[in-house]
Amino acid sequence: MRRLITALFFLLMLTGCEKKTAAPTKTAAAGDPNRGRAIYLSNCAACHNPDPSKDGSVGPAIKGASRELIEARLMRASYPPGYKPKRNTAAMPAQPYLESSIPDLIAFLR
Repeated sequence: MRRLITALFFLLMLTGCEKKTAAPTKTAAAGDPNRGRAIYLSNCAACHNPDPSKDGSVGPAIKGASRELIEARLMRASYPPGYKPKRNTAAMPAQPYLESSIPDLIAFLR
């Protein structure tokens, strides 16, 4: 009887230690606007504006910018085909280190 109780105890311990994974609340493609805001403020606001709906000293307002535009500017310092820039400058360098943050930036800029 004692072995049975001990076996049941260990069985309960093992099932109680099972890893449970929480269901993701949003997909990676959706992005996190709070993270996007932090990335924007630390990487973009100095030239654009802390408020992305307003023009900055160097860069234009970028609120609502398309994914294609953000990717082209960050990854290649270029513009998407057929896009007419608000300011025709070459001041913004490519920032490919932000590639994984693009979904977050887009979520914030929407």
